[in-house]
Amino acid sequence: MTTTATVAERPLEGKVAVVTGALGLLGREHCRALADAGARVVVTDIDGAACSRLAAEFGPGAVGIGADITSEASVKSLRDQVRTATGRIDVLVNNAAINDKFEDPAKAAEQSRFEAYPVALFRQSLEVNVTGTFLCAQVLGAEMARAGQGSIINVSSTYGLVAPDQSLYRKPDGTQAFWKTAAYPTTKGAVLAFTRFLAAYWGSAGVRVNALCPGGVEAGQDPWFVEAYARRTPLGRMARPDDYRGAVVFLASDASRYMTGSALVVDGGFTAW
Repeated sequence: MTTTATVAERPLEGKVAVVTGALGLLGREHCRALADAGARVVVTDIDGAACSRLAAEFGPGAVGIGADITSEASVKSLRDQVRTATGRIDVLVNNAAINDKFEDPAKAAEQSRFEAYPVALFRQSLEVNVTGTFLCAQVLGAEMARAGQGSIINVSSTYGLVAPDQSLYRKPDGTQAFWKTAAYPTTKGAVLAFTRFLAAYWGSAGVRVNALCPGGVEAGQDPWFVEAYARRTPLGRMARPDDYRGAVVFLASDASRYMTGSALVVDGGFTAW
């Protein structure tokens, strides 16, 4: 018998949740949060072997599957493998994304300037962050629509809501370490528009579609950047990787059953200023 206490503690008991980009810093936390809430987690990223190793951390029901979210054939193969392994899909977390990294710090400022930013990098971000989200929603979400239920969580960003504060990337000596490029905010803004589209399209099919807009996560950045970001944020710090666990479970579960087409902002107040 399912008790009220059990539902409260494990609101996703019996559900199957697919998390893309699961090997990343936040992806791992999303998987852990969903598993702790009772879900059977499907860990997916480009490296299938690493996905299987990570899935082993989330109990015997978890599954690790390699997939390239920019490939329709790969995403369809992912769907088929999930069907075989679990028989259903209840939650999809579209977490996979790329964010520009410049290998040579000495050239980063010049390469990241909008006037010099390579169109090839812009297209790469569109392919992963937008097309990848589209494909996973189309292929995996259709399974939910056929079943008449489900929750899709598209991970956007505060930079999908507001423009980057370029002063955050300026060193204490006044030189620009790099410029936050146009690619990330453009693609994350597109994710928000896509979320609204899909929420309206699949509302009658019982599939809820919401976006999570996280703020910056502390992950070994230069101390001057962490300090600048903290000063810019009302709560006075960058996020920890586990600060989004509650939001993911909320959006995945019936706690948000009357919520669709929305953007849940969890950013320490960064966008309040």
